[in-house]
Amino acid sequence: MKKENLSRAVMVGCVILISAGCVFAQDWPQWRGPNRDGKVRRFTAPRKWPKELTRKWKTTVGLGDATPALVGNKLYVFTRQGADEVTLCLDASSGKELWKNKYAAQAVTGPAARQHPGPRSSPTVADGKVVTLGVGGVLSCLDAANGKVVWRKDPFPKVVPKFFTAMSPIIADGMVIAHLGGQGNGAIIAYDLAAGNEKWRWADEGPDYGSPFLLTVAGTKQIVTLTEKSIVAVGVADGKLLWQLPFVPQRMAYNAATPIVDGQTVIYTGKGRGTKAVKIEKQGDGFAAKELWSNPELAPQFNTPVLKDGLLFGLSDRSNLYCINAQTGQTAWTDATPRGSRGFAAIVSAGSCLVVLANDSELIVFKPDGKEYSEITRYKVAETPTYTHPVIAGNRVFVKDQESVTMFRIEGAR
Repeated sequence: MKKENLSRAVMVGCVILISAGCVFAQDWPQWRGPNRDGKVRRFTAPRKWPKELTRKWKTTVGLGDATPALVGNKLYVFTRQGADEVTLCLDASSGKELWKNKYAAQAVTGPAARQHPGPRSSPTVADGKVVTLGVGGVLSCLDAANGKVVWRKDPFPKVVPKFFTAMSPIIADGMVIAHLGGQGNGAIIAYDLAAGNEKWRWADEGPDYGSPFLLTVAGTKQIVTLTEKSIVAVGVADGKLLWQLPFVPQRMAYNAATPIVDGQTVIYTGKGRGTKAVKIEKQGDGFAAKELWSNPELAPQFNTPVLKDGLLFGLSDRSNLYCINAQTGQTAWTDATPRGSRGFAAIVSAGSCLVVLANDSELIVFKPDGKEYSEITRYKVAETPTYTHPVIAGNRVFVKDQESVTMFRIEGAR
């Protein structure tokens, strides 16, 4: 090969590798993103936000409140179509269906049936597998390339929380870990990702609606999650209880938030009980949770706050955006304007800004200001309610509404 051709080939190869790396860096492979912290990686906001977002495609996928997972150029969507729960793999550039897997699912009944008949749990994608958790507690592992079933489990048949399952499974150390069952009859169970055999279970408390987070202290990996009446941590290696604090919901309140982890600090929150921060420390052969602060004024109901630059941003149970100083626990500000209704929203940190998508389908961009609420812009992104996170990757935004997925472009972003 001539020297100039070799140089050109090397240059092309580098461009391909760099491009591939950028796609990987912008993946949203699970609940609340790559690190389950609501943070978008490598997003550069436009110097001037456009008046409107550019809609590139929209496709009907089925009912549900599960946030899609984005890996490379594939979008994995978990919904309900008729009597079936369905996992779809879409081409992220066009919305074209690449494969589909379905199974007959338990019907949603009671107060949740009319508005929320579909899955709430978000797919988790890792090591060539897609893991979903249906409304009735059916845990499935599919081949991400073709949708074929690798394994499927239902350890607590028809035993679910009052409003059906909502937690999103986590994959750690080659295992799928999920909190299954219902109040008074449930367990955190770890399954081998490749084979589906059970590795361990912790069965002291059933689930509520929160999702787990991975914490490491003194070299010990821990699964931290809100249960029906506590916040607990169990060892990833063996499922043994490491520490536990009471956090019992009262009246019309639920444990629905994901714990927020910052180093050894764990922040947890729930309606009627405020927001609390503890530091997890090694103590002898075990671990202890030392309280750092407690803010009784502010807490979400159906969203998880985002930590950015030492500040905690959330939407209260009264649907007001708020900011808490994460070092002291003091309230920095509360915005008086309600966003959506009943505290349903998703908040993400994207580069130099924050983005909130409430259930009124308005996508609002605002500054991470510790002094006051400062709005940048807002967009109407759907005609039906939205209960999912916006998936932001470069200049693309994927929004799942009641029955459809839409891909928008943000002109000037990257």
